[in-house]
Amino acid sequence: MARPKKREGPLDDVQTLLVALNLTTTAEALPRLLAEAESKSPSYSEFLRAVLEVEQAARFDRKIQRRIRWSKLGPYVSLDAFNFADRPQLSPQVVRELLACRFIEERRNLILVGKPSTGKTTVAKAIGHAACRKAHSVYNGSTIEILETLHAGRADGTYRKAFRRVTSPDLLILDDAGFGDLGKQATNELFRLVCARYQQKSTIVVTNLPFKRWGEFIPSAAQAVAIADRLIHDATILRFTGKPYRPPRDIHGAPLDDE
Repeated sequence: MARPKKREGPLDDVQTLLVALNLTTTAEALPRLLAEAESKSPSYSEFLRAVLEVEQAARFDRKIQRRIRWSKLGPYVSLDAFNFADRPQLSPQVVRELLACRFIEERRNLILVGKPSTGKTTVAKAIGHAACRKAHSVYNGSTIEILETLHAGRADGTYRKAFRRVTSPDLLILDDAGFGDLGKQATNELFRLVCARYQQKSTIVVTNLPFKRWGEFIPSAAQAVAIADRLIHDATILRFTGKPYRPPRDIHGAPLDDE
């Protein structure tokens, strides 16, 4: 017959209760907190507050990590190494102010437009990561892939779930908008998506084309105008100019006529 487990003291009982209450971080930190309390002799209320703050901080950190995983943003991106000197018409103060994410609280959009390889996606992802760390829900994806997922959802019965995934986040990042022509169905999905988020949630649009050229990849001129109007309304627009960040390693031969 197995002997009952010997208790080492009341601390074990307290830690067992904490684990049962799903206060696992507090259970792990309790010996340290008690040792600190013995040396500092805080009041009962101060000690209890210190215990609860440890659990609160751990839960908030887990929440942030879930936000980041769900966002599909990938590895952490910041603007610490971003060379604003290469983008002389882009205000560092304006961009860094966006990291405070007040535009999300105000439910406004952000438009990043410019030539390829000028840092638009880097800035968008940096803002996305900043939003996650402020506990905002974020979802990042290629515009074409998001629209294809919505279209596929109509066929396999997952449309409502797919649509909710891109309409519910506090911040949606539509990357590579303008790459590839949209068919009628994809245009309808984009229009429905933009309408659902209009003045309700914030959207970052990353595009190589100014809105006046969106008619080049959206087959319906009327829908192109309607989509653009809703995205631009009360939005902040960042224009990226200058040389691309991805120059070739070697160039051989004379320049082409249209180069």
